[in-house]
Amino acid sequence: MSASPRRDDDVEGPAAYRAPMRSRDDDVSDGPAVERALALGLCGVGGRLDVTPASWADALAAVDAAHGERMARRLERFAGVSEGAFVWTRDVDGFLWLGRLAGPWRYDPSPEGRAVDLVHVRACDWLESPVEPAAVPAGVLEAFARGGRNWQSITRADSAQLTADVWDSRRSP
Repeated sequence: MSASPRRDDDVEGPAAYRAPMRSRDDDVSDGPAVERALALGLCGVGGRLDVTPASWADALAAVDAAHGERMARRLERFAGVSEGAFVWTRDVDGFLWLGRLAGPWRYDPSPEGRAVDLVHVRACDWLESPVEPAAVPAGVLEAFARGGRNWQSITRADSAQLTADVWDSRRSP
């Protein structure tokens, strides 16, 4: 694992990712983390730490110690995605929201972030409303249909371009 987030640069344009923002802690209900992220312009993953890390390297080591190597690698992938990458999330009502990463990783030690286990965060520019189901690319629907709590790349070949088209059609000039 690296001392600074590995960059996942895509020379062909921004990639698309699934960001469920669901805690691995079963005591945290689904929904509040996504609500917080949309309200504050964030995207993130869980993995609360007892001590606020002073650096990226400290965070990665602390996550590895507290939650295991698999969680640390997930965090490393999340932090390493390039700014401008597209992210999709689903709210508690099942609506899909589209955003773009707009900043680097940081740790949010706030009580509100800890309560919903959304502590490893990045700034994210979300569209003002969810995307209507008919406009959501099939690859995005497939990624969410698989279920799960992991941040992951949406790998269907046309997903990134179709996502960019959705973004461009809904942004104010």
